[in-house]
Amino acid sequence: MSYIAVIIFGLVEGLTEFLPVSSTGHMILLEEWLALPGSPAFAETFRIVVQLPAILAVVLYFWKRLWPFSADKSFSSAVLLWMKIIVAFLPAAVSGLFLDDFLEAWFFNPLSISIALIAGGIVLLLLEKYPAPVQFSRAEEIGFRVALGIGLFQCLAMMPGTSRSAATIIGAMILGASRPAAAEFSFFLAIPTMVGATAYKTVKTGLDLSASEWLLIGAGGLTAFITAWLVVASFMAYIRKRPFAPFAWYRLALGAVILLLLGAGYL
Repeated sequence: MSYIAVIIFGLVEGLTEFLPVSSTGHMILLEEWLALPGSPAFAETFRIVVQLPAILAVVLYFWKRLWPFSADKSFSSAVLLWMKIIVAFLPAAVSGLFLDDFLEAWFFNPLSISIALIAGGIVLLLLEKYPAPVQFSRAEEIGFRVALGIGLFQCLAMMPGTSRSAATIIGAMILGASRPAAAEFSFFLAIPTMVGATAYKTVKTGLDLSASEWLLIGAGGLTAFITAWLVVASFMAYIRKRPFAPFAWYRLALGAVILLLLGAGYL
């Protein structure tokens, strides 16, 4: 049962981390019905470390665009892209240091998640109906000022249920990015954001686990990596021709279901 549980959690992490539906919200809700095996320390470490394989999937998928020494991209353009990514990363990095504990204490609960899911779904539908004029068709075309703006939008994702990818994609599209460019920049921005968050929480909780517990984390991580790779590839192909509306309706439906379950006393 232990391996089944971590594989399910890895699957949910990989499926939801890069879609605009909130991976944190899904993981919190999953824990209402399925407990992670082992001690509370193991559960906390698993939640942190399982994100790293998902990040690795993004890095490998976009390797030729991100690696400065790639034959398919000039060194200067890759470095410039990374500079914009770091600028976008800074607002969440700074605010996270001061607000992380407060938000975890007050908003990591099903009610907050449901409200954020519904609010994000409504915004996605409005953005599809009233799109901003497209100024950037590729992530590399986004400038430093717009990158900073996207980074400020990312701060909204500190609220569970908001979704980091939804916040950054919505922000990028409002600021003039096409759907593919917004998704690309969101994926790129996920790399320092998730690595930074993982490192910060690792320092707070430590990594004092047994060999068997690390094997469990490995099983969940491998599942998250494979699933995340497939999700990123499928999502990029999807949004080149199709809207975000299905994800918006999913958020609305899930948020409504959570409210109903809360009202019935099941959460």
